[in-house]
Amino acid sequence: MKSTHNKLTRRGFLIAATAGTAATAAAIVAKQKHDASMKSGEPSDSKQGYQLTEHVRNYYRTAKI
Repeated sequence: MKSTHNKLTRRGFLIAATAGTAATAAAIVAKQKHDASMKSGEPSDSKQGYQLTEHVRNYYRTAKI
């Protein structure tokens, strides 16, 4: 009975180690890709932060009390 428990424990450890390694590798690749795009001066796909556009200016103009 004890050898079955040891095999399951080892198996769980190996599965967790493999999954952790894969997740770490994916995170490193994603970070390198992001850093490379920022260095090359390419604009990012998503606009972040406050954007003062004509639509916003129009809202501010009409919302004045």
